Amino acid sequence: MATDLRLTVADDSEILCPPERRVHQRVLKRMIDLSGALALLCLLSPLLLLVALLIVFTDGFPICYLRRVVGSRGEFNAYKFRTMCRDADAVLELNPELREAFRQNFKLQSDPRVTRVGVWLRKYSLDELPQLVNVVKGQMSLVGPRMITAEELSKYGEYQDLLVTVRPGLTGYWQTRGRQDVSYEERVRMDVYYIRQWDLALDLKILLETPWKVIKGKGAY
Repeated sequence: MATDLRLTVADDSEILCPPERRVHQRVLKRMIDLSGALALLCLLSPLLLLVALLIVFTDGFPICYLRRVVGSRGEFNAYKFRTMCRDADAVLELNPELREAFRQNFKLQSDPRVTRVGVWLRKYSLDELPQLVNVVKGQMSLVGPRMITAEELSKYGEYQDLLVTVRPGLTGYWQTRGRQDVSYEERVRMDVYYIRQWDLALDLKILLETPWKVIKGKGAY
């Protein structure tokens, strides 16, 4: 897939050459990630426990789902609260139309595999909270490009190598500017824009925008 960096992204800003990454900014970003993730894990522990109990009582174990994704250090398992039925992969394999729809965007708008609790968790992005553990482990960042699988990487075309120079984010430019309501090509452009324009000020802006976007629940499914 060819993506033109001269095309504009959601805010009509032109994608520019990457700014110089200063070592102290990268170190500070990691310090913010670690301290922020640990603080959120402590603060949100009652909510995490409540979600875990809801999953168990409504659909049994397992509580979490491990999604194999790519990062700056290679592939790793990203933690998510389980939002689908336990035989979700088998259901997808047995339904050719469902499988083809998933192959196009790696997401289904009306996914029959999602549980009743899962619909609620996805709408408010609560299923993503276990990824705070991935942030503590240094596999993810609080802010970064979208988390994707190795299979999805081919959709980034010539920008595959660029994508894996940074850690994927718990939130990011795409998550606060459209989420599932934009095309996959637009998602790619947003990720490229974020990586090339990155600085701590952009991360802070995204972090401040995230709570309101989560509360609205728009574009999440």
